[in-house]
Amino acid sequence: MIGDEAVSQIHTTEGEKTMTGRLDGKVALITGGARGQGAAEVRAFTAEGATVIVADVLVDEAKQVASECGAAAVPVALDVTDERNWERVAAEIRSEHGRLDVLVNNAGVLALTPIETTSLADYERVIAVNQTGVFLGMRAAIPLMEGNGGSIVNVSSVGGLAGMPMMFAYVASKFAVRGMSRTAAVELAPRGIRVNSVHPGGVETPMLQELGLPPDLMTQAAPLGRLARPEEVAALVLFLASDESSYCTGSEFVVDGGLVAGVPRPSNLQF
Repeated sequence: MIGDEAVSQIHTTEGEKTMTGRLDGKVALITGGARGQGAAEVRAFTAEGATVIVADVLVDEAKQVASECGAAAVPVALDVTDERNWERVAAEIRSEHGRLDVLVNNAGVLALTPIETTSLADYERVIAVNQTGVFLGMRAAIPLMEGNGGSIVNVSSVGGLAGMPMMFAYVASKFAVRGMSRTAAVELAPRGIRVNSVHPGGVETPMLQELGLPPDLMTQAAPLGRLARPEEVAALVLFLASDESSYCTGSEFVVDGGLVAGVPRPSNLQF
């Protein structure tokens, strides 16, 4: 039921067929929604009937994504590292919608440096966005989901499953997201709130391009031999946001082209 294209369900009422989306009536907040993977999630969610708060520090880009998706997408300025920002956005959601059904903690940053040359400032910046931002987001979402249940999807990484050179702060933050998601899932299950983590490998996003990595580095590492399209990750996130995943919580969902499964077969190996 997960695919690149939006999938709708057909319901019959008094002999007539009507199309309904997989997220009809749901209110969702997606951080880092202005571009790349987050923007793909916004498009997928609105296509399936959700009202989506497009949250980002890149306000102009968030407005552009929202305009492409119509009235169902609402751009909001949000610095995920700022506690008061979260309080403001949570208050706006309560006032406008009365509840939140889905939170996708998607915002993230990456710094490529060896351990010995990683400055404390750079380390703390990555931790603030990738780890503290997830904590603040979950904490803000819980009261808005109370009584109605909900789904929290925390975007980690394959860097939250295995060590990776030159990514000390990033890997530390993504391993933390993995543990935070499991703990929150256990704590929030009695309140009907599900929490899962998603672990993408290399994805074709502006962030990856800005790092200046050799183009073939990630594609050669994955057995499928290519980067993921943002829409492929968004499809998995959509599944976890929907009621189709109603029995999934505390789990780690990997979308990495086989990267963590093992070393890819050399192209010249014949058998």
